[in-house]
Amino acid sequence: HIEETYEAGIVLTGPEVKSLRMGRVNLADSFARVINGEVFLYNMHISPYPFSREAQFEDPRRTRKLLLHKREINRLAGKVAERGYTLIPLRVYFKDGWAKVELALARGKKLYDRRETIKRREEERALRRRYKGKLR
Repeated sequence: HIEETYEAGIVLTGPEVKSLRMGRVNLADSFARVINGEVFLYNMHISPYPFSREAQFEDPRRTRKLLLHKREINRLAGKVAERGYTLIPLRVYFKDGWAKVELALARGKKLYDRRETIKRREEERALRRRYKGKLR
């Protein structure tokens, strides 16, 4: 359940920016943490830029610093300190030439929510299976 979203700048190297412009980014399994008043993004995979020599030596999953206002960082730190909240990147995009990350303050699903989602998915799958050949 997404509660709030924030727009954060991201600190990147030149080849990473070029790779990002090519759409060579993967946000699966990535998350952010507040450490000593700074926000860092973990596990975001940016594939090496194919036309750069220095990019070949970079770690595609390196930790990257996110840029937010101090009051936003303090608010996020307070929320994440509460049990059940986490920071998840939703998308990476460019705004006026600057790379940005849409960061969501999210709360994990409760057990009954999870069961409800699984039940709904199973029902849809059963319906598709039932009408598979009849819709043509």
